[in-house]
Amino acid sequence: MPTPLADGKTKVTILPTAPANPKAISLAELEAGIDASCAIMMSDYNVGAATSESVDEKALCQEGNATTWGASNGTMEFTLFLDYDEDHKLDVTSDQGKAYEAVKFKGTQVYLVQRETSKTSKEDWAVGDEYEYFHGIADNPTHIDRTGYVKRKVTAAFQEMELHGVVASTTP
Repeated sequence: MPTPLADGKTKVTILPTAPANPKAISLAELEAGIDASCAIMMSDYNVGAATSESVDEKALCQEGNATTWGASNGTMEFTLFLDYDEDHKLDVTSDQGKAYEAVKFKGTQVYLVQRETSKTSKEDWAVGDEYEYFHGIADNPTHIDRTGYVKRKVTAAFQEMELHGVVASTTP
């Protein structure tokens, strides 16, 4: 199979609660989440591992500096498009409204799962899909500009991640 273009290949699901096992999130847990793939602006989506902390760990016999990797770091920043209903209120029935409602308050626990494979972002999750999982704590959403669609940027303080998860079946 040829190397796929990344365009339209990132599927993002926001889980309502922490998964039972971040290394093997069940299909049922993913299906209970909010599909945010079409609610997130592509141009500034930045969710992933970041450079780990470094630790000086030098043996007495070594000359020069010697370091190793310490605590892992991650980044969680994304911008959500907002939909409004005919009463000019946030439309919480749309994917955009549901996604924003799930992360709009400072201190909210954010459980985000992303799949980036040759599947399109609109294809359903399936047992065996590989994913990355990120847990963060949301800050206040911010206005990034007043051009294009109405939107809010969400930044979450990184807590933990699983970079090599595989979707488990709904039954053990």
